[in-house]
Amino acid sequence: MCGIVGYIGTQHNPKEVLLEGLKKLEYRGYDSAGIAWIENNRTHIVKCKGKISELEKHVATINIQGTIALGHTRWATHGKPSTINAHPHQVGDVTVVHNGIVENFSALKTELEAKGYQFKSETDTEVIACLIKNELETASSFENAVLCAVKQMNGSYAIAVMSERKPGTLVAVKKASPLVLGLGKKECFLASDIPALLKFTNQVVYLEDYELASITENRVSYYDKNGTAISKQVHKITWTAQMAEKGGFEHFMLKEIFEQPQAIIHTLSGKLSPNQDAVELPIHNDFFKNTTNIYLVACGTAWHASLVGKYLIEKIARRRVEVDLASEFRYRHPILSKNDVVIVTSQSGETADSLAALQLAKEKGAKTLAICNVKESSIARLADEVLYTEAGPEIGVASTKAFTTQLLIFNLLALYLENTPQKEKILNLTRLPFFMEQVLHQAEEIKKIATKHYKKIAALYMGRDILYPIALEGALKLKEISYIHAHGYPAGEMKHGPIALVDSNLPVIALIPDDDFFDKMMSNIEEVRAREGIVIAFSQRPIPMAHHNIILPLTPWHLNPFLFALPMQLLAYYMARCKGTDIDQPKNLAKSVTVE
Repeated sequence: MCGIVGYIGTQHNPKEVLLEGLKKLEYRGYDSAGIAWIENNRTHIVKCKGKISELEKHVATINIQGTIALGHTRWATHGKPSTINAHPHQVGDVTVVHNGIVENFSALKTELEAKGYQFKSETDTEVIACLIKNELETASSFENAVLCAVKQMNGSYAIAVMSERKPGTLVAVKKASPLVLGLGKKECFLASDIPALLKFTNQVVYLEDYELASITENRVSYYDKNGTAISKQVHKITWTAQMAEKGGFEHFMLKEIFEQPQAIIHTLSGKLSPNQDAVELPIHNDFFKNTTNIYLVACGTAWHASLVGKYLIEKIARRRVEVDLASEFRYRHPILSKNDVVIVTSQSGETADSLAALQLAKEKGAKTLAICNVKESSIARLADEVLYTEAGPEIGVASTKAFTTQLLIFNLLALYLENTPQKEKILNLTRLPFFMEQVLHQAEEIKKIATKHYKKIAALYMGRDILYPIALEGALKLKEISYIHAHGYPAGEMKHGPIALVDSNLPVIALIPDDDFFDKMMSNIEEVRAREGIVIAFSQRPIPMAHHNIILPLTPWHLNPFLFALPMQLLAYYMARCKGTDIDQPKNLAKSVTVE
């Protein structure tokens, strides 16, 4: 959500760094973009509503001579998308870019207006620039002025600031919104996420909450919230910028759908015993000792993976599990103790509600475990233990390979907690990439279904047992990228409301494994057909009464979520492609949701 890029140095053209970095952050979601730089002690700003391509047109003929610059892509929170509301924001000699939300900005704005400041935009970010400008009048240093300003702010923020008074320094500070520094020779980079930096450096430093970085081209100094100097560890990133490229696919989402078999192989690596007869997770052996309750907490797609996790852990390991939306968990005053384990799942590791839920769990003394795809992300660093989904960079906003690797982690956790021999189930998991490849080979058949129904205005998804969460996920994917209204339901609830929607214009996507619920699903299909609904069946044996039927491989029940998730992703993708929507950057959405 929003993207920050900063550069200071003489080794690269600042315009090239900013535009390249902002493009790498497009997946985060945005509605406007802008850049600012200091040249001859004067600040220059170019910004506009719309895509980075529009910004490129505005700066095409500009030759930036300065050595310090900031760039930003904005996802609107305060004020509609517009040029005036776009970042960077300048007040006097202070220029700011900001991700997050200043919750008390209205009160601060009133105080600043009483001091004579006049505001041009509707944003909370302009308030930050005013605060820093105000503090600079009396502060002992640029850095102290920024620290004094942020101490007055409530909410979340990642801020980068430059000032004409100190044109050789960038200052960055964060709370509950990510910022990472990239280190080079006689240059330094700043960004919201690693992909923006990888073309230029693989040496990075992660800022923690309330930490401030004072950045020049030759060195970076770090301070805590009191202004005391601290040291920071430098990390080397092992994946490359090329790993995030499309690789010949039309969209990142399609590429990432087809990368899932390989992502499963990578995530399995290092988590099984040498003989592949037991699960060996990189967590302390006694982590789950004396555990009373297990809470699975997440948002969006990760919540759907957690729902599958509940079925797996309860059925395989016979442990009691509760599943919570992070945005609800953090406010419902959960009863937690030292004998409880809270497992927080997040693709980005920066999801604001999930991070807050994790912090709450730690405050209450519970043990915490993160399931995450991004090394050294905020959630991964805060949790007591972490299990990484080795999916590689996921650029498409609609999560695909991160989701299925989360399902794999929950399979491994269930087996880890089980007290019976596991060799057969582990063997099933090692065969999973082969079964997934079989499903992906049916992409063209799924595409044909999409071409017939992409003009429909709504769809209903239904499944039972462990596939009910996959019905939810399928509906979410369709909504996210095609903007078709869709709902997922447990099939047994059809008669309790959803059946009222069924008519000849409504596609009903039915997930039908060959299991104990097969006959019950057939009854649901009959009910849909009796009301002239369009049945699109994904099943493990033929369904003669379906209008369309995709047959999936017959596998053990704990593998079914993987195999049914893939066609849900493909159906959503091809429906969106037929409609011509922006698949990788759907409107109003962001990859990393760093605000409430």
